[in-house]
Amino acid sequence: MKRLGVNIDHVATLRNARGEYHPDPLETAKFVKKNGAHSITIHLREDRRHINDLDAKKICSTKGLLVNLEISTNINIVRKALNIKPNYICLVPENRKEITTEGGLNLKKNKKIIKKIISKFKNKKIRTSLFINASIKDIKIAHELNVDCIEIHTGRLANLVKSKKKYFHELNNIKRCSLLANKLGIEVHAGHGLDYKTTKLLTKVDQIKEFNIGHFIIGESVFFGLKKIIHNFKKIIK
Repeated sequence: MKRLGVNIDHVATLRNARGEYHPDPLETAKFVKKNGAHSITIHLREDRRHINDLDAKKICSTKGLLVNLEISTNINIVRKALNIKPNYICLVPENRKEITTEGGLNLKKNKKIIKKIISKFKNKKIRTSLFINASIKDIKIAHELNVDCIEIHTGRLANLVKSKKKYFHELNNIKRCSLLANKLGIEVHAGHGLDYKTTKLLTKVDQIKEFNIGHFIIGESVFFGLKKIIHNFKKIIK
């Protein structure tokens, strides 16, 4: 069965805009879990633009929550993540000037440092994932790095679908990469820019086991409520 992971970063964005304590990301994580999400994703960015250290610590230490902690390869962030001990970590590229993550990791360039980081988390029995582009070369490198999972950056597909451009080549590319990853024993996740339509398209890719969705869910919940949007996605990916 396919799983839904909900990224709650932008609940923290909303809280930080007012500089107060509400809405609380921890309470959001509990609510999301109660209403059918398999896991919670949070991104502890170097600039702490949304989730902060205390958020991450409280959420990761709460019994019953499966937490996927997204982090960069920054050594200080890695140390914090090792101390926080989430269920999973996903290494992502990070650029302080970007509004959101703009692509997958450059595995070829950063292979050595990524290998060391993966080893540190495996020694702590923390499941590891890499946020990568839909690239056969990157799938092969991910296998060399001995990661448990990959999360395919679906932003390109999402943009093509939203702009009503031809997306079949990109969708087929994701399928090919997912097939290879599965063959190599790597679990496949998908995330970035996903909405109802792109998620439904990707449910046809049998090898994708988990969808991580954040911005669209939080945005739609302003109009229709968080519970309803989670249930809508659960129906799509069942």
